[in-house]
Amino acid sequence: MQPDSPTPEPVLVDVRDRVALITLNRPERLNAFTEQMGSYYAQALRDADADPGVRVAVVTGSGRGFCSGADLSVLAQGPDALDGFVSDTSWDDLPTGALEVSIPVVMAVNGPAAGLGFVIALTGDVCFASPSARFISAFSRLGLVAEYGVAWLLPRLIGRQRAAELLFSGRPVDAEEAERIGLVQGVHDDVVGAAMAWARDVATHCSPGSLATMKRQLSAAQTGEFHASISESLELMRESFRGPDLAEALQAKAAGRAPEFGPSQSS
Repeated sequence: MQPDSPTPEPVLVDVRDRVALITLNRPERLNAFTEQMGSYYAQALRDADADPGVRVAVVTGSGRGFCSGADLSVLAQGPDALDGFVSDTSWDDLPTGALEVSIPVVMAVNGPAAGLGFVIALTGDVCFASPSARFISAFSRLGLVAEYGVAWLLPRLIGRQRAAELLFSGRPVDAEEAERIGLVQGVHDDVVGAAMAWARDVATHCSPGSLATMKRQLSAAQTGEFHASISESLELMRESFRGPDLAEALQAKAAGRAPEFGPSQSS
């Protein structure tokens, strides 16, 4: 009898040419996010930031997806199973940690980026996409809220009305539209290759001190507002995890029917 294969690491890190390639690694689940993956991802970003041999980080997904969002099997376990997603913790422990480190972080979106994966994609300092990339907020279709400060971040990337349309509808945005509206800076068949080439050029020719200072300058006037938005969204997430709409959305999805949400309880 052969011994069981070891469980693959949920996040892989490969450092080459002063660039850390961070890969979300649950390809059989389209890299659906779990609390464990979140811990590994946050640590990978911190380690890259602390490594003097790393100047830039690139984040991508293994297989055909970038990140399909929080694992639905965890969502289905009920609100207590979701506490790890909304615990009060340091800013760099959250899925938005790419905005907290001092090195540039490039997102190489190689497939669907939905829900929490959508948020992670938006936290890149630069974002490239493959032709198969899809950006989907999805929250409204699950009876959830705009998570992890995305309601603050998205309008600053594409404008309030476009952000409202995407958040309200939860519809998918393909790579071509994403480039047109400013979600991504380029669409490439080999998106990881393109992101790594950009990162290597910056790592080779640009001052790490300049990069760190510029990143701080870009966010200095806005960090407090963003953190306040995250804090508010964490509280709203706790409420939405315990509300009836998420349960109805998951039941409807399992039954292959449209959800029957009740009226809004918001004043």
